[in-house]
Amino acid sequence: MSEPIPVTRAVGHGTAKLMPDVDRERAWLLTVDGAPQSYVDLDEPTHLEFEYARRLGHVLDVVAPFGAPLDAVHLGGGGMTLPRYVAATRPGSRQHVVEADGGLAALIAEHLPLPVGAGVTVHTADARGWLEAAPDDSADVMVADVFGGSRVPAHLTTVAYVEEVARVLRPGGVYLANLADAAPFAFLRAQLATVGARFVESVLIAEPAVLRGRRFGNAVLAVSDRPLDIPALTRAVAADPFPARVEHGRSLRDFVGDALPVHDATAVPSPLPPSGAFAIG
Repeated sequence: MSEPIPVTRAVGHGTAKLMPDVDRERAWLLTVDGAPQSYVDLDEPTHLEFEYARRLGHVLDVVAPFGAPLDAVHLGGGGMTLPRYVAATRPGSRQHVVEADGGLAALIAEHLPLPVGAGVTVHTADARGWLEAAPDDSADVMVADVFGGSRVPAHLTTVAYVEEVARVLRPGGVYLANLADAAPFAFLRAQLATVGARFVESVLIAEPAVLRGRRFGNAVLAVSDRPLDIPALTRAVAADPFPARVEHGRSLRDFVGDALPVHDATAVPSPLPPSGAFAIG
């Protein structure tokens, strides 16, 4: 069998590269303009290489009884890592993936196709535009992992956007977001205030070094209109090879402080990562 070779292609938002992992036979790293976007193991879809992806996976594991199928929406597709994970861990799930970059979606479909019968429908559209047209009460879980040029777009950070999220989620549904920030956490605190204006339950998961302000990094946000299983989530992230902290309740309210919700008129994208923060050689 010939060895897999890297693939490079111009896509809508830059230059995408698919690079094979020499340590895993059918695993690939997707980067766009040098920034890692997704890691996919075609033989082991439950393998989540990136720390933030594992934290999203931990939340997905506890939102419903183990193995129960979900109606899921993924805003941002990349290599379709989490849709593959849900399809493998919760057979029978119905999933919609919204990816604005049609060139990237085509690249993944060609070189890293989803399994036949995965129950995943891919839409080439802007995340908020697609969401505004989606039916009420149609999703059990929604995952937002949307980065344009390494930044979360401003129109996906506002109260109006969160209202659309809440409308599409069923009662008891869970919204997850992959965000990135650094001390003094102006963006992250404002995002927590924004979702807190609509949802009663908020959880933040991040590496201790990020929360202590030592470096720029990812933070996973999970919100719902019902209580989440904090003990189970805490155990899962603590057992991870790179343990994280779960902030909830009073400690999270103290973190948010006097931050105010974000509205469309004043929204800005998430901060640019420092040079080299996520780049690879």
